[in-house]
Amino acid sequence: MKDRRNPDARLNFAPAALTRRRLLQASGGAIAAAAFPAARLSGAVQPLTQVSPPPASTTAASADLTGQLARYMVQARDQNLPPNIALEAKHHILDTLGAIVSGTHLKAGEMAIAYVRAQGGAPEASVIGADFKTSAVNAALANAMSAHGDETDDVEVTTHAHPGSSSVPAALAMAEREGRSGAELLRAVTLGYDVCCRFLMAVQPEIIRGAHRSAEGFGSTFAAAGAAASLARLNETQMRHVLSYAAQQASGLWSWTQDTEHVEKAFDFAGMGARNGVQAATMVQAGFTGVRDILECEHNVLEALSSQPKPQEMIAGLGSRFWIAETSIKTFSFGYPIQSALDAFLTLRKQYSLRVDNVDRIIVRLPPDGAGIVDNSSMPDVNVQYALAVALVDGAVSFADSHSYERMKDPKILAVKSRVQLVADPKLADPAAPRSAVVEVALKDGRSVNHFTRFPPGTKENPLDTEGLNAKVRDLMTPVLGAQRTATLIQRVNALEDVRDVRELRPLFTL
Repeated sequence: MKDRRNPDARLNFAPAALTRRRLLQASGGAIAAAAFPAARLSGAVQPLTQVSPPPASTTAASADLTGQLARYMVQARDQNLPPNIALEAKHHILDTLGAIVSGTHLKAGEMAIAYVRAQGGAPEASVIGADFKTSAVNAALANAMSAHGDETDDVEVTTHAHPGSSSVPAALAMAEREGRSGAELLRAVTLGYDVCCRFLMAVQPEIIRGAHRSAEGFGSTFAAAGAAASLARLNETQMRHVLSYAAQQASGLWSWTQDTEHVEKAFDFAGMGARNGVQAATMVQAGFTGVRDILECEHNVLEALSSQPKPQEMIAGLGSRFWIAETSIKTFSFGYPIQSALDAFLTLRKQYSLRVDNVDRIIVRLPPDGAGIVDNSSMPDVNVQYALAVALVDGAVSFADSHSYERMKDPKILAVKSRVQLVADPKLADPAAPRSAVVEVALKDGRSVNHFTRFPPGTKENPLDTEGLNAKVRDLMTPVLGAQRTATLIQRVNALEDVRDVRELRPLFTL
């Protein structure tokens, strides 16, 4: 399908911009605090209720994990977030909105919008980038597929989940349906990230993948269910039932790697989960009952999905550890294993004035699991050789190029791409830095230069500040919404705690 976006719209995060951001990081905490003063959090900040794990001798069955999590989910919707976590939530909501808006003009988004338009449905929630409303379930499906229409959305590197692309669309749909405030949206999205990542940690994502299943799909359903249930204002018993309905629907196969058009992948990673989570919350809200103890009952979900479950991960640090603060925002619109490689190469390009005519070859070293995903993939946005070829030729990477099958066939790009070698390096398989990269460049004059990026830009260790995130989102949204609406939407989301009703945002992201 034709891409109607401005082909010149670039995610222009060249090394100079990255260097400036790094210089600002030392003062980032003070800037963040000033941008989100405690007075705007409607009273003094109280820590969320923390749940202590039971003694080691206590079994999962007697611990009532489902009840502990359900009670926290009820409490979390009414308790103020710490200022730094509220800021993180705004950043991730804005980042996901950027992915949704840009994704509406990609194949996955266009097909999802056309599909839900044909389904009709009660006009409860907006389809972003479109001129109609539909049911909250349908809106969540369409907006989530747009959110993961490419590789622009966020990712949590320990679980490899993409919580934003399901949690945020589910929360937006329910917030519109119920007329909730921006502050409630912030808390709901934060809860969605927590439920998602905690569930994956409890079943252990590597075990899920070892059984040919997709942890991303499982996580997205729990992300959306947590966010939607918060905005539905369910009680403890209903929260228990939502978790059970989420467990019954959680699914996903590793076969998504065979999707060459990023359409089924958008459904597998985001659309399916957002739909399932909103459906679970609205069904329980309508009176559906279910299993009360899905995390520890006979045939419980953790034992069903994992041969070595870690049940206590569901409640470890509840109220003090927030997974939204551990989730990475991508700087480049390429798959996450490519982020560090691009950062390292663009750093070298600037430092040594690398050009097509003075570079002999490029060697990229990635952790083996990431290398297996991005090695000469048929999709441009998950092809590391293509990404570095474009970066050498252009000096930057654009949103348009990251989706251009035509550019992948360009003889000039192919010639440069043939000089890029990918090495799966076991030495980089570091759980503390799972997406690092080493790039070595052999110059035609005989010199060899290299750069190691341990943490790509946008990680918790190397974060984007508000200014940097605004710039990324502006480049994504402006070709679709125009400069003025984009600027206003960014401003409103950066002050989301002041939005009395999320429906006020509708004119800013719909046609």
